[in-house]
Amino acid sequence: MTHYRGRFAPTPSGPLHFGSLVAALASYLDARSARGEWLLRIEDIDPPRCPPGAADTILAQLEAFGLHWNGEVRWQHRRDAAYGEALEQLAGQGLAYPCSCSRKQWREHAIYPGWCRNGVREPGKPVAWRLRSDLGLRPVAWRDRLFGQQRFDPAELGDVVLKRKDGLWAYQLAVVVDDADQQITDVVRGFDLLDNTPWQRQLQHALALPVPRYLHLPLIMGEDGQKLSKQNLAPALPVEDDEVRPLLHHALTALDQAPPQALADAPVSEQLDWAIAAWRADSLRPVPYGVVERH
Repeated sequence: MTHYRGRFAPTPSGPLHFGSLVAALASYLDARSARGEWLLRIEDIDPPRCPPGAADTILAQLEAFGLHWNGEVRWQHRRDAAYGEALEQLAGQGLAYPCSCSRKQWREHAIYPGWCRNGVREPGKPVAWRLRSDLGLRPVAWRDRLFGQQRFDPAELGDVVLKRKDGLWAYQLAVVVDDADQQITDVVRGFDLLDNTPWQRQLQHALALPVPRYLHLPLIMGEDGQKLSKQNLAPALPVEDDEVRPLLHHALTALDQAPPQALADAPVSEQLDWAIAAWRADSLRPVPYGVVERH
């Protein structure tokens, strides 16, 4: 097996919450149990969404829970040249094109209709860059480590944006370029990103990049039945040790790892040592993790 390299890649739009902890913990344990590396990438390509100090808060939260990463932190805002080179390659293959259309113009369509595929519809207006989902790798199939065989036709998902009209890079291109550059072998992330994978597989294929294994995790749901998220004002993770210990134990329970109750008040390092030795991804159940209360 190729040496394992995993990663956690939060957007610093606010502090981490319990759902973030579960995702970070799963990716950390999957890497450490394989005696692999676990990298940290801050996906800060959208400055308007990233308030000052949010990234520092995230680093402090991860350290409080004992989730120490290998090497230096990767900052996406420093990667403009790499993303630009990838976009040039895609445009040269006819797989990326400029688009002047606004969401308001195609709001009556389920997906973007591809009006600018053969030329900008409204020359002179600002343009985004989109991926030609009807070309390249189709259909896209892969086997998720938890959810099993997956098969999508990206053309049914639409031509995703690669670079925005305001000049900022979009998630799909940046994540593919950085995963390859950092030699990531395994991606562990939330189920809400599973249907992003077809576009990412198209990009990997077009750019001749390696394909990592994928493990998508069931989501943590709040009392309102919605995914825990910063947008839904999920409580921020604490950094005080007396709050961290039981919450880490609770996260291990949410991941179906059945930690002994005696570990609930154990130091973080002791809980993680147990969890690394006991980690079994095949213990995960492909169902939402239910309502979570703040401990």
